[in-house]
Amino acid sequence: MKQGTIYTSSREETLALATRFAHALHGGEIIFLRGPIGAGKTVFVKGIAAALGLKSSPTSASFSLMKKYHNKKHRLFHIDLFRLSAGEVFNLGFEEMLEDEEAIILAEWPDPIAHMLPSDRLEMDFILRQGDEREIKLSSFGRISDILLEDLCKQAKTSL
Repeated sequence: MKQGTIYTSSREETLALATRFAHALHGGEIIFLRGPIGAGKTVFVKGIAAALGLKSSPTSASFSLMKKYHNKKHRLFHIDLFRLSAGEVFNLGFEEMLEDEEAIILAEWPDPIAHMLPSDRLEMDFILRQGDEREIKLSSFGRISDILLEDLCKQAKTSL
């Protein structure tokens, strides 16, 4: 496991970070996004989707649980399990998502499905600071996520 920390001081910086990060995504990545409401998780997802050229802009998936966005080159699953417990996630269509080895999976409030997903994942904990400042703590679990963490920290000019 590797760890790092990135700081952003505005919504625009969080979007820019996501835009740069999106260029490191090729499919098969799983990213867990944690943090309180308003911490920037969905903003980060929006930045990734826009950078990948996906026509629809993700919104909070809290009421639909899972949304799929795609174009000819990319498939992105945005999951938001804010209101669910581990016992409530069965039969919600996650099997299709998991069968797509080329998809990018971004899971907000991921704990109810953590046991269902492969162990190689990048975890991002968004922490609210003063004003619009965010501290984003990163933890990688596996070879693919180690590379993502290193790339994200390098892009943000932050040390591991």
